[in-house]
Amino acid sequence: MIVHAVAAEWRKLRSIRSTYWVLAVAAAFTGFTVLLAIQMAHVWDGLSADRRDEFLLRPLQELSTWVASLCLAVLGALSVTSEYRTGMIRATLTVLPRRHVLVPAKAVVVGTVALVAGEAATVGSFLGTRLVIGDRPFPDQRASVVHDLSGFLVEGTAVPVFALLGLALGVLLRSTAGTLVSLVFVWHVLPLLVFHLPRPWSERAGSVLPGGLPAQIAGLGADNSIYGDLLSPGAATAVLLAYALVPLGLAALVVSRRDA
Repeated sequence: MIVHAVAAEWRKLRSIRSTYWVLAVAAAFTGFTVLLAIQMAHVWDGLSADRRDEFLLRPLQELSTWVASLCLAVLGALSVTSEYRTGMIRATLTVLPRRHVLVPAKAVVVGTVALVAGEAATVGSFLGTRLVIGDRPFPDQRASVVHDLSGFLVEGTAVPVFALLGLALGVLLRSTAGTLVSLVFVWHVLPLLVFHLPRPWSERAGSVLPGGLPAQIAGLGADNSIYGDLLSPGAATAVLLAYALVPLGLAALVVSRRDA
């Protein structure tokens, strides 16, 4: 049953035009990040030696993961809210009488697509900006390419978490607008509010935000100037999984008990 449900959800996701638009935006922003790095490197090359010490530049590789998180969260939301909007959810539940299978099947498909797209955006922006940077002493260059790449691969896991959160919120709210507003709040507004809290509350709250957890899992939290670094890798992994699994569990419960 679950295998057939996953296959059906995969066919539905491929048939939605917005799927390709969302993935295209994530890919385009990865390319845009590399172009920004090229421009920054050009500006840095034109400065005198004294100005270069004052003009701190970043390779911006984190931006692609950040934007990909929102893009795939939108994809997760649309994968279910589009069915509620068109009424297709009734047909889905008719051919899939075991309702408890629906949310896990959607989660497998959306999570897999988000993981692949998130890692592609993360690795693409990382390698692209590093290639542009070359031997220039940018402050984000912490160690070797291999060492940093492993850390960024872990940071890419935030993308499927946001996608699954979007899926769960879509089931719970049944509204595309309401789901997207909620996602933007968690993705961008909440971190800004936490950042402006007085210390040590900003670090304590920042340590459990979705955007700061992958860095702590990879042991890079101390290098992050926005989020705190108070959780061990195991604790950060548990919290990150909870952001996806708890809402999904609640969504599965609601689907099994609520009318379409």
